[in-house]
This record gives sequence, C-alpha cells and structure tokens, in this order.
Amino acid sequence: MRINIKDCFTITNCLISKGVRIAFQGERGAYSEMAIMLNFPASTAIPLKTFHDVFETVKNHRNEIAVVPIENSIEGSVSETYDLLLQDKIYVSGEIFQRINHCLIVNKDYKKIINVYSHPQALGQCRDYIQSKKLEPIPAFDTAGAVKFIKENKMMKSAAIASRRAAEIYEMQILEEGIEDKKNNFTRFFVISKQLVDKPSGKDRTSIIFALEHKPGSLYQVLKEFSRKSINLTRIESRPTKETPWEYYFYVDFDGHYNDEKVKMTLNKIKTQTKFFKLLGSYQKGIF
Repeated sequence: MRINIKDCFTITNCLISKGVRIAFQGERGAYSEMAIMLNFPASTAIPLKTFHDVFETVKNHRNEIAVVPIENSIEGSVSETYDLLLQDKIYVSGEIFQRINHCLIVNKDYKKIINVYSHPQALGQCRDYIQSKKLEPIPAFDTAGAVKFIKENKMMKSAAIASRRAAEIYEMQILEEGIEDKKNNFTRFFVISKQLVDKPSGKDRTSIIFALEHKPGSLYQVLKEFSRKSINLTRIESRPTKETPWEYYFYVDFDGHYNDEKVKMTLNKIKTQTKFFKLLGSYQKGIF
C-alpha cells in the first residue's frame, strides 16, 4: 500500500488506519516487532534477516516503512544502522522509545546451562547478570532468533536472552525475567521511509549527517550556528567515513523541524561549511 508520509504531521497518523507492511530485522518476537505492534497495531510486521535487507526493501518499495533500532540507553549506538542511514533517499519519519525487559529462556527439558545466545546489544545489557551466572556469552544475529536457534537445534545446555513474547512464540521456558543490568533500559527506534515529513507537529526533532574538512575549528563553527539560533542539540555522534583514515561523519539530533524558519536558516548556513551534508528528516519526538 502506497502512503504519502510527507502530508502527515506524524507517522502514526499515516499508519494508524492503514494495513501497511512494516519491515524489521530479526525473527518473530524481536523487540523491533514489538515496537511495531505497540505503535502501529493496524500494520503487518515483516521480518527480515539483516539490517541491509531492511534498508533495501524500503529503498526498492517492497515495503513502504521499516522500524530499526538506533541506540540503547545502556549500550549506546547501533553502529550498523548509523552507517546504513548514509544511503540516498532513506529518511527518518518517526521515533519510538521501547522499554526493554530481557528474559533468560531455555528449552523445557533443559540441563545445566553453560552458555547463552543473543544479539550483542542484549548480551551487553545483561553483562553483569551473565558473569554472575558464569555463562559463556555467544553472539547471535537477533534476540528472538537466538531463541528459535536453541529450540530448533535442541540445545539443552544453552539459554537465550530475548523477550517474553519470543518465549511464548517458540513455546520455550522462561527461567528468569528482568535480567537486564539496569532497569531503565530503553531502546530508541527510527521509523524509516523514502519520504520526508514536511509538516511540523510542534514537538519535533531533526536528524542530520555531515562531514567536515580536517582543519582546526571546523566542528566548532558548525555547532556555533545552533547556539546562535538557540537550537538545542539532543545528541551528537561520530562514525568513521571508512574512506579516509581518521575522518568522520557527524550525526546530530536537535529540537525543531527543518521547515521551522530558524532551523531552515541554520541548516542553509551549515551546508556551506560542510563537504558532505544529508538531512535525515524531522519527526515528532517519541515518548518514553
């Protein structure tokens, strides 16, 4: 179903009554799927194996929308998502904050558990717990996929870290719930599409990417433009360009919409100071 996102104040307004297909990375029961179900209950969630597959399906119009994790409140950024956002004509149309509650999941006929499988982010969020149980952490491509893997392979001495829903889907046993090291464990997701949200909602955030000449004061000059217009920065992150050693892309989030007059003036000024610039999009702020 083709939808016109740019005419929406929020992505939720566009999708709430539409039977659209929304892609996510992972198996059924993944936290990304839970974010879709809770925020877009009328949609159909489509599981894909890799983040690259998710971005490609949006780029090629096989699915109009996707939901991807961008950062976690404990473990930080999801670097692969940041790198893929550099692609042409992929934009951020929405933001979701999802509380993450991890479970230790096993086969019903389990033996003494010696190792635990999950996505590296989940393993990191439960690092203290895993060490206290003297388990060997083994990375997997997805939390729910780890549950499916130990079930299909009848791994009675292995556990997985994933959601309660993943345990229910694959008919597995939960040994312990709430095993994350910090209880204020949230993941921030981006809703991505091929369209920008043109209309400000009044409660917006904007995301951009830029690269600079490697010379003294170049980053300061850019950040000064935000200060001049009293625009609040909410996040700044750097990632290697992977083209020239020790050169970086800067990912910046700030309050406001790209069609707000002072934001528009600031971005126009910044574009003249950067050697690469991409507007990722403006979107209504998520609630957590």
